[in-house]
Amino acid sequence: MRSQGPATTPTAAEADTGPTGTGPTGTGPTETGPTGASHPGTSHPGTGHPAGSPPGATGRAALWLGAGVVLLALNLRPALVAVSPLADTIRDESGMSATATSLLTALPLLCFGLLAPVAPRLGRRFGTERALLATMVLIGAGTALRTLDPVVALFAGTVVIGAGIAVANVLLPGLIKRDFPARAGLMTGLYSMSLFGGAALAAGVTLPVQQASGMNWRTTLACWGALALVALVVWLPQLRTGTRVAAAVARQAAHPVRGLWRSPLAWQVTAYMGLQSLNYYAAAAWLPTLLQDAGMSAGDAGWMLSFSSLLGIAGSFVAPVIVGRRLGSGTLAALGALLCAVAYAGLLTAPVGGAYVWMSLLGLGQGAAISLALLFIVQRAPDARHVAQLSSMAQCFGYILAATGPAVLGAVHDASHNWTVPVVVLLVLLVPQIAVGFGAARDRHVAGGPGAA
Repeated sequence: MRSQGPATTPTAAEADTGPTGTGPTGTGPTETGPTGASHPGTSHPGTGHPAGSPPGATGRAALWLGAGVVLLALNLRPALVAVSPLADTIRDESGMSATATSLLTALPLLCFGLLAPVAPRLGRRFGTERALLATMVLIGAGTALRTLDPVVALFAGTVVIGAGIAVANVLLPGLIKRDFPARAGLMTGLYSMSLFGGAALAAGVTLPVQQASGMNWRTTLACWGALALVALVVWLPQLRTGTRVAAAVARQAAHPVRGLWRSPLAWQVTAYMGLQSLNYYAAAAWLPTLLQDAGMSAGDAGWMLSFSSLLGIAGSFVAPVIVGRRLGSGTLAALGALLCAVAYAGLLTAPVGGAYVWMSLLGLGQGAAISLALLFIVQRAPDARHVAQLSSMAQCFGYILAATGPAVLGAVHDASHNWTVPVVVLLVLLVPQIAVGFGAARDRHVAGGPGAA
């Protein structure tokens, strides 16, 4: 239970003074000092949580809510990653080119980016708990839509799935900041670990399930809708027992944070989110095909992607937990990128012989990167309101950038007829990822007003 400071009168940042949602000066909170303390007047001392907001979930409610967050997160990757092991089958049976097939991965990422600004509004309009429930409905409906025969239904279902995931991507970090203010690092680790767990599950079992059952690829992809149904059932009690935000804070949250898009720190968080996502989705889309072209069987290539995701679970959980204890988050961001660099270099020289080593390094590096990207969003924001806005910004531009990865790599491969150039491109992109990682790791809060550094 966090401490409660005095909050007898609204501060300038809390006052609902007009359409801007800011105080009398017309500016939002400023960037904090090295201690990471929140802007005076907007949080209870030592909590980083807005005055008047609930203390967060505790006891059994916290355990049930945490389980719900884990199950929601488990659904945010399988419907996308499951396409990769089946990519060759989809191409052969549909007649699509490599570039067209890569759109099955790129389209959801575009949804992530384009719909990210809408997610906070949906959360305010319908409530975070109800909006998250609706995301599972969309994911389930999208997987069902992909069972229809026309190729257009495959793409339409993919867009519906992407819309559901896009909203959940933005709202879940804010819910963690709001309901687990004292355990943000742990919950971020569990959240990102669940993302990789879902990806590992999809990459590892999709092809074996298809081969063992004799199902076609459309039905196999649709099976992942069952996981969304489980999450939906577990999440239902949150509509009745979810933590409720005080009315004053709800009014404050109804307006965007002014000046956030002029904050260099916010842009560094956004760039890190985009570059690490590009790295992950481009690799996930094409690594099984790369390994198959090098002589590995389709089943083994799919297993390698799953194996990498399994190692990613470890990297994604450990990174946010040890931040500030043994290594700084900037150093961890650089180490994660270096692990990926070694893995890509190995895939260029000995893709099959050293596959287990390279995929282990890649999984650890990518796991640490996605976990740090989510942690930066939570830590660089002083309260849940800022988390929602920063998450929206980072995922809007970040995922639009990431969406170019699978399509560009597919096009480069089609043009070069080899995998050397695409892998070199991924290697080069790790350099700016390291640079913005150090910038996003600064112990500051994002600026909410003009003139902030």
